[in-house]
Amino acid sequence: MPAATRSSGTSSPAISRPFAPEAEPMNFEFSDEQVMLRDSLSRMLDQRYAFESRRRIMAGQAETGIWSELVDMGIVAMPLPEACGGLGGSASDIVAISELFGRHLVIEPLLPSVILTGRALARFDPAGPVPRWIADIGTGALRGAFAHEEGSGTGASSTLSTKLYEGEAGPRIRGSKKLVLGGGEAGVLLISALSETKAVCLAAVPADAEGIEVRRYRALDGRPVADILFHDVAVDRAAIMAGADAALEALLADARLALAAEAVGAMAVLMATTADFAGTREQFGRPIGSFQAIAHRLADMKIAYVKARASLLYIAALADSGRATSRDISVLKAQVGRLGREIAQGAVQIHGGIGMTDELPVGHYLKHILTIDGLFGNTDYHLREIGRVVASA
Repeated sequence: MPAATRSSGTSSPAISRPFAPEAEPMNFEFSDEQVMLRDSLSRMLDQRYAFESRRRIMAGQAETGIWSELVDMGIVAMPLPEACGGLGGSASDIVAISELFGRHLVIEPLLPSVILTGRALARFDPAGPVPRWIADIGTGALRGAFAHEEGSGTGASSTLSTKLYEGEAGPRIRGSKKLVLGGGEAGVLLISALSETKAVCLAAVPADAEGIEVRRYRALDGRPVADILFHDVAVDRAAIMAGADAALEALLADARLALAAEAVGAMAVLMATTADFAGTREQFGRPIGSFQAIAHRLADMKIAYVKARASLLYIAALADSGRATSRDISVLKAQVGRLGREIAQGAVQIHGGIGMTDELPVGHYLKHILTIDGLFGNTDYHLREIGRVVASA
């Protein structure tokens, strides 16, 4: 799928940035194909994933064929390379879809199964069970999950303790992973580990392999997660990527970009919902939005949203051109985390106590934004990473 179009300003000078090569400022807009895909997806989610429908799905009171519909629309195959049967989606394609997922609080496993596991497996040598797994992920027949987090909350490879070692009958994995997105529903698990020489590796195993223990639960925003123990689990040698530092870095960048897009989508809904509430809720015979304190707070929220979305689209454009660095992604994750919290808190405060009731969507979007901030490094972690780079420049 073609990347989004980008056009340069007429005479703006280049901007020197410490996190990526110099580049002229860019105006970013989605391509016609991306706009059409977003329109189709938005219509489907409006009909099938409205807030009340989502509540019933979360409560287990409604059967849903959402995943099958996403497969039929090409959404599931979109992030995978064409060589693996996918549509070769770019960074901006992922952003275009993930932003709508955030708007509708979608919990279908596009991120863990396809953007993380599927795209990572595409980097493996096409041997053993790997090609079959990728094909099945692309058709929606198989779901994957990326087992990486071990409790630090950062996603940094320096915190890994899970071991990939040579057993008597071949390679084995021992360790534990926490907060694995979609881990309880996955058919294949992609695991980060350290080899006996302390090299970063990625390994994939069937989720029903002997020695795997899964504890399922839900994250703050309701998305299914799991803690997983690996008790000396056998690994097919063909399903191991040694020296996987670069692959892991790319994987984390994909995750953080997609999550940032989800957060920006959630911010858009909070902005619209809160502005509408302030325009209709009356106190002292006037809409509360007419009071200066509320009007100024709404203006601050709007400014925060524009900054967050501009950052998202700019970093997506850099990623499309192959110029986004891991520090650029950290800038985005920190920016979106900070601004998302500002918008969500403002929305709750303007709504008052009713904003946190289960019947209103506001509190659900707050939880979604807070959950996203904590995944693969929160705002504080990424600010430290940025500061470290600036200090050493």
